[in-house]
Amino acid sequence: MAETDIPYWRVNVPKEQWPAECPEFLLDLNERDRLLVNRHDKDYQRLTWPEVKQAIEEQNQLDRLVRVPSDHRRYLEYNAKLKKKHGSVMNFVLQERLKWADLEQKDPAPFRDPATADIKTLYNDWPYGIDERIVHLVVWTKFDLPDDPDTKVLTKEMRGEIDEYVDKTFCQAVPKENVIWFKNWKALKSIHSVEHFHVMLFDPDPAFIEQATNGDIPLSRSLQ
Repeated sequence: MAETDIPYWRVNVPKEQWPAECPEFLLDLNERDRLLVNRHDKDYQRLTWPEVKQAIEEQNQLDRLVRVPSDHRRYLEYNAKLKKKHGSVMNFVLQERLKWADLEQKDPAPFRDPATADIKTLYNDWPYGIDERIVHLVVWTKFDLPDDPDTKVLTKEMRGEIDEYVDKTFCQAVPKENVIWFKNWKALKSIHSVEHFHVMLFDPDPAFIEQATNGDIPLSRSLQ
């Protein structure tokens, strides 16, 4: 059978492990997910740090940030299991990853005191297909990160606050040119109910990352 004749739900699966029919977690995928799952890992090219920065700095290219196809398949399978066990991915993130009992904001001023329980930095559990020297973190917040209703992107004021927070938190340990952050478009978010933004760092000191995440380990690594 030619590679082009393999159904998308068998791509990147060893022939001896091919399922007889499409697994439930791969049914009814949106077009973006289906195209990615149907792509062969050997044809996937990881993005370099300059390419990642370009995709983020040019806001209309965030959709270039995708996972390695086989990793995306694992991500979809794991999320399906989470939904069955916890009711939703959001419930799992709140209970098991963030360990937040509620989303009540303790400090009325966002980012004023990063030591409060209103902010937590963790690894991105299922990172994108990028240079493996890039560390991808997610900063979760109990406070709103408002978008401008006209532009549909962060307000100028909130962007300034996040810039200042990232500078103080990450750029003291990592050269500024090796740090970049972004907030996903609503259409690209996998978790909508808990505010968060992403921080990427090129080749940072592992000791700093351990401190910043309080020793966190991404799910994709712990499940290997």
